[in-house]
Amino acid sequence: MLLIFSVTGGAYAQEKKQPDKTRILFLLDASGSMMAKWENSDRMAVAKNLLSHLVDSLHQYDNVEVALRVYGHQFGRERNDCKDTKLEVPFGKDNSETIKKKLDAIVPRGNTPITYSLQQAASDFPEDRSRNVVILITDGLESCGGDPCATSEALQRKRIFLRPFVIGIGIEPEHEEQLNCIGQYFNAEDIKTFETVLTEIVTQTLSKTTVSVELLDEQNRPRETDVNMTFVNTLTGEAEYDYVHYLDTNGKADLLDIDALLPYHLLVNTTPPVVERNLTIKPGKNNVIKVKAPQGELYLRQDGPSPYRILNAIVRQAGAEKTLNVQTFGNRHKYLTGKYDLEILTMPRIMLRNVEVKQGETNTITIPPPGQLAIPSQVQGYGSVYELHESGAQRWLCNLPEDNSKITMALQPGQYKLVYRMKSAQSSKFTYVQDFTIRSGATTTVKIFNR
Repeated sequence: MLLIFSVTGGAYAQEKKQPDKTRILFLLDASGSMMAKWENSDRMAVAKNLLSHLVDSLHQYDNVEVALRVYGHQFGRERNDCKDTKLEVPFGKDNSETIKKKLDAIVPRGNTPITYSLQQAASDFPEDRSRNVVILITDGLESCGGDPCATSEALQRKRIFLRPFVIGIGIEPEHEEQLNCIGQYFNAEDIKTFETVLTEIVTQTLSKTTVSVELLDEQNRPRETDVNMTFVNTLTGEAEYDYVHYLDTNGKADLLDIDALLPYHLLVNTTPPVVERNLTIKPGKNNVIKVKAPQGELYLRQDGPSPYRILNAIVRQAGAEKTLNVQTFGNRHKYLTGKYDLEILTMPRIMLRNVEVKQGETNTITIPPPGQLAIPSQVQGYGSVYELHESGAQRWLCNLPEDNSKITMALQPGQYKLVYRMKSAQSSKFTYVQDFTIRSGATTTVKIFNR
């Protein structure tokens, strides 16, 4: 019977991560302090004016929707209401005029429930696939005892929204860190800066961003390629993009589209892997990421015919206990330059330490072909094979089958001992002991005799 399996429906990495729509939720502070004077106006009047112009400018984008949530505007501070937040204008097409009218009607009054507002914002975004962006504009810190930083991180982990933008108005420098942990923080120290920051955020949100990954050799030349690499979300630990590195005919790395609003580690899947943590990605630009990843090759080979059907070697970094790779004899594999320990799964095992892998070179490891131990006797009993050392010490290798001693076993060249007692023997003194020699490519026959 012939079974054929086909898997369809795959997507290119660049395509599967690009949602059709970007949704921007403006989360506006309307607490009482927003009435404070700011240059020739007050904070709320400036915020209203600039937001109105920004919403107008976003109207030109077909794939962008905006919404407005406000907190601190429904009740006065004397009520001390920590649930004073409301989605004033939900997401929808052509709602810019609605948002501007709502902004005109807002009067700052109450508290600063940032945490609760973020929690409520989670349900403001429709459930269909989109890039969800929050822009928080505030002139104060959380006033209701919540933890906006933990809340923001939890919602990002759930992929409710991307890392928020936070614009601080009149925030003291010693308090900026309390807002910076919510998202990417901007300090609007004056009205002109506020306007610039809003424009910058929109640019970051909507501009195309690319990266080029250069895999460097030991001379810091971008020569390495054909390596799997993964952009990993630093918050969720999920793989956002998977690529196989490519160099064109001119030796240039290609441009990869990524979402600049996500935080990334770059995992380069060499052996061992290399991780570049907390990448700095500048939105709207091509970002060149340089990773030191010089490689050489290890080729495992056994000369002549071998009775081993499959022979593997455990590869570890020199001096380490953790298995790095299991490489099969006859295969080639690339490793980062350095030294490695090999445990070859022959009988007995061969240990090779500090095997060096050099950049651009192939280190060929060859071991002698094994010989074979043949036991023609068909008896039942208990026995073992030991390896003998020149010092006179011996090391247990394996037990023989209890139900039938007739075996053929591959052993590396060397000196050995067979120790065996038949099941029918009535005393330990009837143990059979026989030294023997295994030679490369030859068969040594050992017969078991009852004493």
